[in-house]
Amino acid sequence: GWLFWRVMACGRQSGDSKRQVILFILCVCVCRSEAETLRYSLPEEMERDSFVANIAKDLGVPLSQLAARKARVVSEGNEQLFRLDQNTGVLTAEESLDREEICPHSDTCTLVFKVFFENPLQLIRGEVEIRDINDNSPMFPEKEVVLNILETASPGSRFPLESAQDKDVGINGLQNYRLGPNPHFSLAIGTGKDGLKYVELVLQRQLDREEQGELNLILTATDGGSPPRSGTAQVWIVVLDANDNIPVFEREVYEVRLAENSPLEQRVVRVAAADPDEGSHGEVHYAFTQTWERSRQLFQLNPATGEIRVAGNLDFEEAKYHKMVVKATDGGGLSAHCKVQVEVLDVNDNAPEIALTSLTASILEDAPPRTVVALFGVRDLDSGDNGRTECSIDGDLPFSLTPTFDNYYELRTNAALDREGTGEYNITITATDWGKTRLSSRKSIFVQISDVNDNPPEFTQEVYTMSVTENSSPMLRIGSMKATDADAGKNARVNYALVRQEGKEQPEVSVNAENGDVYILRPLDYEKVRAFEMTVRAADGGPPPLSAQAVLRIVVRDENDNAPVLLHPAPDSSAAGELVPRWAPSGYLVAKVVAVDADAGQNAWLSYELAKATEPGLFRVGLHSGEVRTARAVTERDAARQRLIVVVRDRGQPPRSATATLSVALVDGFSEAHLRVSEEAPAAEPDGPLTLYLIASLVCVSALFLATAVAAVVVKVQRARQREMETLPTFPTMATESTASSLPRSYVYDVCFTAGTVSNEFRLLRPLFPCFPAGLPPGPGEQRSSVCSQDAANLGGEGD
Repeated sequence: GWLFWRVMACGRQSGDSKRQVILFILCVCVCRSEAETLRYSLPEEMERDSFVANIAKDLGVPLSQLAARKARVVSEGNEQLFRLDQNTGVLTAEESLDREEICPHSDTCTLVFKVFFENPLQLIRGEVEIRDINDNSPMFPEKEVVLNILETASPGSRFPLESAQDKDVGINGLQNYRLGPNPHFSLAIGTGKDGLKYVELVLQRQLDREEQGELNLILTATDGGSPPRSGTAQVWIVVLDANDNIPVFEREVYEVRLAENSPLEQRVVRVAAADPDEGSHGEVHYAFTQTWERSRQLFQLNPATGEIRVAGNLDFEEAKYHKMVVKATDGGGLSAHCKVQVEVLDVNDNAPEIALTSLTASILEDAPPRTVVALFGVRDLDSGDNGRTECSIDGDLPFSLTPTFDNYYELRTNAALDREGTGEYNITITATDWGKTRLSSRKSIFVQISDVNDNPPEFTQEVYTMSVTENSSPMLRIGSMKATDADAGKNARVNYALVRQEGKEQPEVSVNAENGDVYILRPLDYEKVRAFEMTVRAADGGPPPLSAQAVLRIVVRDENDNAPVLLHPAPDSSAAGELVPRWAPSGYLVAKVVAVDADAGQNAWLSYELAKATEPGLFRVGLHSGEVRTARAVTERDAARQRLIVVVRDRGQPPRSATATLSVALVDGFSEAHLRVSEEAPAAEPDGPLTLYLIASLVCVSALFLATAVAAVVVKVQRARQREMETLPTFPTMATESTASSLPRSYVYDVCFTAGTVSNEFRLLRPLFPCFPAGLPPGPGEQRSSVCSQDAANLGGEGD
C-alpha cells in the first residue's frame, strides 16, 4: 500500500509524458493486489458500528485519498454488512452479526468483502471471520422422553436417546452429557462419522416391574463455553412385561439421492422393520428420532408404513445432505433404529446474479480505448457447470468485457467514442450459466458520453448578402447570420464577432454576439458607398475555443434623396435667352435642357415636360432628351417674346424635380433682334480688347475703300472667334457627354452694319448661321440666315 501511494504521488508531480508509464505500473500493482487478502476477525453479537479494522492504516493509504478515490466496501451477497468511513479509514459493522444466523450449518463463518478504489481502479479482497461466542445452550428436541423397556432386558442393553443440539460450534458446542444418579442406568457417549455426539442409556441392573414400574431420570447436556451452558430433559422409563422380539430393520442405513427440484409428496424411500411377535407386540410404528428440525420440516414419515415423502422445498444451496434416524417401535414398547441419508442433487435452478460494484456514469468522448467504465460481479448459487458463468454484451457496441478475478468483470471501451454520433449507450450485459438448461440474467447499464470541444462552428452559408436602404435609422436589424456547432453545452454556445482589420475604418454594422443578428450603426449613403464586405467570426465556448469565419456583404439600396441638377441652363443664371427665326418650321431645335441625378436606377431616370409656356402649343419638350423644339411652324401672330418653364422629374418614390426657365425671342432679322435684345438685356460691360479691335476697324473703314474695310472686318472677326473658342468655359464631363449629340454643332458669329447704326460699339448677340455667297449652297446641317441676307443686301445697297 505504501508503494502504491508513493507511485501516485510521483504521478501527480511528474508531467503528462510519464503518466502512461505510471498507469502501467499501477495496473501491475492492481493485478498483484488482487492476490492479497486482508483478514480480520470479529466476535459475533457485537453492537452496531463496532470497530473491525483500520483499512487506511493497514493499506498505508493517506486519509485524504480515501474520499478522493471514492473508497468503499462491498460485501458479497445482497446485504451490506460493513461500512468504511472515508474520513477515518475505519471499517465498522453495519449491524450486530449473529454467526448462527449467517452461517447456520458451518463450523467456520467467514464473510468476504472487497475494498474498491477509483482513479485508478483498484480492488482488494478482505475476509472477516465471525468468531463464535457461547450464546446458545444445548437443547433437546423434546423436554420429556418416554422409553418402554422390558423387564426381561439384560444388563448391558443400550437404548438410544435424542441428542441435544447446540447452535454454537467448537468448544462452545455440545461437549458432554451426564445422567442423574439412579441404580439402574448409566450413559454411553459416542461420536458418529459426521462428528456429532450421540448418547445411549446402558442398563446396568436388571429391572423388575413388580418392584418399580417407572423410573424418572434427568439427562443434562453441557457445552464447553466459559461459563458453560447446559440443557436438560426428563427421561421416563416404563418397565413393560416381557416381549420376546424387537423390530428388525431390513437395512441399518438407507441412502437416497434426490434432486433439489423434487415436487412435494414425491416418495423418497420406505423403511421397513419386521417383528415376529404376534398381536400388538408384532405391530410396528415408525417415528423420526435424533433428527434436525429442518429435516423434519422437509420430509414426512408415515408412522404406519414407514414411507418417507417430500414435504417441503429442497434447496441444494441450503443443505446438500439430510441425515435422519427412524425409530421402529412394536406394541410391546420394543424399538429399533435405522439411519436415512438423503443426498440433495443440484439442478440448474438459479440464474446468475449480476451485482454492479462500480460505475462511471459519464465518460468523455475522447477517452482512449480500454478505459474502464464499470466493474461488476457475477454469482450463481448452483454448483459445477450449473454455477459456471460467462458474460456478453448485446449488440455491436464499442465496449468489451474483461474478466478480472473471482467472477468479476470490467466493462471497458474498445474503440473511439463520438458523442455527436451517439450521445449515450444502453449497454445490456447478459450472464449465462453452463447448465444443461442454460439460465441467464440481464442488467442494463446507462453510460452517458460527455462532450469535448472537437467540432468548430459551421456557418450555414459561406457568404451572407444583406441589403439596406440608404438613410435608414441607426440600429436597424437588416438580417441574421447563423452558425451551428455539433457539440453540446458550452462547447456549442456560439458567439459572433466582427473581425477587425488594421488600417480600415470603423465598421458601419455590428453583429449581436449571441444570436448573430446584424444591425447598422449609422445611416449609409448610397452615393458614397454602394456595397462593402467584412468578415464575421463564430467561436464556441469550449476549451480551447474553435471558430469559423464567413463573409458578410452589405449592399446599399438607393433611395430617391437627390433631386435632378440642371447643367444647362445653369440654375443660378437668369433666364436663358434663345433666338428663333420667324420662319422656323415645326421641329426646329430651340435649346436643350441638360440635367443629371446623383441617384441610381429608377431614381435617376429623368423625364422632361413643359410645365408652362406663353404659347402652349408652339413648343414641345422631348420626354427623355430634354430637347426644346417647335411644335409647329412659327407664325406672325405669335408673340415675339416667349417664356418657357421646363420641369425635370425623376422616377423615384416620391419623385423629385427641378425647373429650368427659358426665354425665347422670335425675330425676323438681325437688326430688329439686336434692338429688341438690347432693350431687354442689361448693358454688358465693355469687352476691352474686342472694343479696341472694333474701333480700329471702324477707323480703317472710314479711311479705306469699302472692300478693304469689309476684308479687314472679316479678318478681325475670325481672329476674335479663335480667341473666344480658346477661352470657352470647361463644362463637367457628364454634361458635355450628355449634350454633345443634341446641341448645335457650331455657333457662327457674323458682324453686319446698317446705315442707321449710331452706336459706337456693338455686341455679339447670339450664334447665327453663316452667310454664304450667292449661288453657293450651305453645308450639311447648316442653314442660310435670313438676317444675314437682309443685312448683306443693305450693305450692298451702299456700294461695293
